[in-house]
Amino acid sequence: MEPPETRYTTSGDVSIAYQVVGEGPVDLVFVPSLTHHLELVWENPPQARFFERLATLGRLLLFDKRGTGMSDRVVGTPTLETRMDDIRAVMDAAGSERSVLIGLGEGGPLCALFAATYPERTIGLVLIHTAPRFTRSPELPWLPTPAEREREIEEALRTWHDQEAVAARFVEGSPSATEEESRGFARVARLSVSPGAAAAYLRMSTDLDIRDVLPLIRARTIVMHRNEIEHVDIRSSRYLAEHIPGARMVELPGRDFAPQMGDTDGLLGELADFVSAAAAEADWHAEPDRVLATVLFTDIVGSTNRAAELGDSAWRALLHRHHDAIRVELGRFRGREVDTAGDGFFATFDGPARAIRCACAIRDSLHDLDLEVRAGLHTGECERDGEQVTGIAVHIGARVAAMASPGEVLVSRTVKDLVAGSGIELDARGEHELKGIPGDWQLFSVRAA
Repeated sequence: MEPPETRYTTSGDVSIAYQVVGEGPVDLVFVPSLTHHLELVWENPPQARFFERLATLGRLLLFDKRGTGMSDRVVGTPTLETRMDDIRAVMDAAGSERSVLIGLGEGGPLCALFAATYPERTIGLVLIHTAPRFTRSPELPWLPTPAEREREIEEALRTWHDQEAVAARFVEGSPSATEEESRGFARVARLSVSPGAAAAYLRMSTDLDIRDVLPLIRARTIVMHRNEIEHVDIRSSRYLAEHIPGARMVELPGRDFAPQMGDTDGLLGELADFVSAAAAEADWHAEPDRVLATVLFTDIVGSTNRAAELGDSAWRALLHRHHDAIRVELGRFRGREVDTAGDGFFATFDGPARAIRCACAIRDSLHDLDLEVRAGLHTGECERDGEQVTGIAVHIGARVAAMASPGEVLVSRTVKDLVAGSGIELDARGEHELKGIPGDWQLFSVRAA
């Protein structure tokens, strides 16, 4: 097979390289684990064979993540929501309205978050050898500690220049590879991304946690894991399957992390059945009534006293300027205004980091009006009914905002877990009861965004 043509699309101001392979009624988007290079993978026989066969199941969309392969290099570490924008940009450029998302390793949480946030663009979710987080927690005690993961990252960084060392690490994870095959994978990895960028990406995923997102995924889901992989515990995949509604767990024989190695027939056979079933079940025209979203609530501190000081006419004029200022920031950060009630605003976002930065920009922009606001954010499942947005996530966001101090942007733990690697700095504010909401809630104050 001739290597497919590499094309480019833009996501924001970044050029993303992508390829379209094969044809078929179903689109598949493959999101690799860390490294990838669209041109070089076709020079590596195991990868070329795997993608050729994957393209027989549908129209395959491949892309290089920003900062890797043939896509633009970027400053800093992109957030998950920015990476979701890249997937949407590739799908739009390829004319794909809905796709089956296939996430391998570190690509898994990104695909899971996309499926929850954009259900209208997802007809199926495939998670291979991945986890909801990558460092230890009470629920996942088999994962490495943050210190152990940092040592692994430092070792990878130290030896990135050495192709033999990179090849040796590949064989540790995929022992079926021959010496020649491991060198081929090592070449792709080393030429895909710089050592610093690879380390930054891995560190971003260290604090990432999508456990709260899993119950909100509505797409048909299959979780696949070879049962003898040494460095990726199968219990993480089982956890995913147990917490995603209706997900099916498939445990395959084998010890290779790379799906291109070992028994590819079994893995691709399961994928073929899944893609066919997902396509047959999909309602291609339905608009989902539930989505994952970040809700933002703001209100003016001391509004009653200020209104009394100014009088009705001056207060109405000031409120008008307040509304205009907030709407400018919502436009900048892709927020959607849902409701205004007096001096309060309610808006939704498709990404928590974007929502935090908008809240901070709103707070700062109102200084010129001599107004102080408090803001609260939460990420959760929202129900859409026309222009209205309802659901428990909305109530939680409102309660979080009510707990905020003057000038403070306060967020829930779910928001904190999803902005890992964004550069947003948060301070713990302890556990709190939220009026009318069961349980104790961990809250965090935004120190810098």
